[in-house]
Amino acid sequence: MTNHHPHHRQHSLSRRRLLGGAAALGAAAGTTALAGCGSSAAAGDGVELDYWLWDASQLPGYSEAIDLFMEQNPGIRVRITQMGWDDYWTKLTASFVAGAGPDVFTDHLGRYPEMLSLGVIVPLDDFAPIAEIPEDRFQPGLQDLWTGQDGKKYGLPKDYDTIAIMYDTTVLEEAGVTPEDLASLDWNPADGGSFEQMLLHLTVDTNGKRGDEDGFDAGSIATYGLGADAGIDYVGQSTWSPFAFSTGWAFTDKDTWGTHFRYDEPELQQTLDWYFGLVDKGILPPFGMFGDSSPAQTQLQSRKASLTLAGSWMIGTYANLEGLSLGIAPLPSGPISHPMSMFNGLGDSISAQSEHPEEAARLVAFLGSDASQEIIGRRGVVFPATDAGTAAAIAAYEERGLDASPYTDRVENGETGLYPLVENAAQIQSIMQPALDDLWLRKTDASSLTAYNEKVNALFT
Repeated sequence: MTNHHPHHRQHSLSRRRLLGGAAALGAAAGTTALAGCGSSAAAGDGVELDYWLWDASQLPGYSEAIDLFMEQNPGIRVRITQMGWDDYWTKLTASFVAGAGPDVFTDHLGRYPEMLSLGVIVPLDDFAPIAEIPEDRFQPGLQDLWTGQDGKKYGLPKDYDTIAIMYDTTVLEEAGVTPEDLASLDWNPADGGSFEQMLLHLTVDTNGKRGDEDGFDAGSIATYGLGADAGIDYVGQSTWSPFAFSTGWAFTDKDTWGTHFRYDEPELQQTLDWYFGLVDKGILPPFGMFGDSSPAQTQLQSRKASLTLAGSWMIGTYANLEGLSLGIAPLPSGPISHPMSMFNGLGDSISAQSEHPEEAARLVAFLGSDASQEIIGRRGVVFPATDAGTAAAIAAYEERGLDASPYTDRVENGETGLYPLVENAAQIQSIMQPALDDLWLRKTDASSLTAYNEKVNALFT
């Protein structure tokens, strides 16, 4: 990890005020990256900026991009610090308490509303390099996610996430299933449609019986039709949300900054009863079956699961799994006659504690440029926020023999639902997590969410 001495900066916060919001800053779920650090520096005198990110797989791309930035801006040196997801938010909070926050950092939609309320990030609109960026530079809707209730921008989009299905082509062949079969499935909350029938066929009990064969034992499973990570949260980004969205449901009463959640609506409750009901049919692993050491990709690799739902940020991880011949399939078409995916994206924010906000804005603007986005895209780790960056990523995946269109098609076709950008994310998580755990444990049904929904909505009154 890059070691550096914290600078004395203005806008320091009282420990009580910031740590009072620390629970909020530690709430939303996200991808866990490998811990580690990297740095990039230029010789000579001038302004020095600190840039933080958490994803180890993106560190090489950002080091290359920032090297180019420093070539073009010889009076600015940039130090990159990278650390794992949990450490990242803990140390970011601590740095703000000490008045030594980084100048620029990778931000998350589940975090920035609380940061905004605490006054530790600044609006980007007044900085000329950012104000000059055309509105259509990024994929439609991404900048909206980083726009506050005051109409100002608090993050510049850097990439986007969608969801698709991962599978091992060998497993499909053994089951007599073709990629075309997977690409033509439909789903509904009443009986699961052809998607559930496919999941049954791909589920195998310990006696070798498939879920659609006579004598199948749903209580003794060798290979689950659908894998699952250790936890399922109130957003359900790569678990239940694609199904809920495909009924026409939405999290809140507004696209962004909603103040009324809709966990009490029948479309959502029917979807969750179906999803967690897959446990009873032997299709989905029971609660606690697999821990953090056996995430969904490991289940696919070890043939503990036949299919997994995965975010686009996981393509590289899956592609590098030893012994797995990766295939990517689209989500099933839902009751609204097409698939739906959650649409999420990271952004770069500027700290209110930066002593060099103008230079920080130049860095942020550069990271949102086609030059930088193409560098990131060529690494084949994420889909950058611009068309040029996305095209570079698609080409990188194609070079590896991967068709990533099940991810990009959702955006191109407008078949996405937004990540719930709201205040009170930490409190919502704490209220809803026990409810979702009980559903997965099969202790209750989704009608119980009505009471929890009232508690969530009370946060906004």
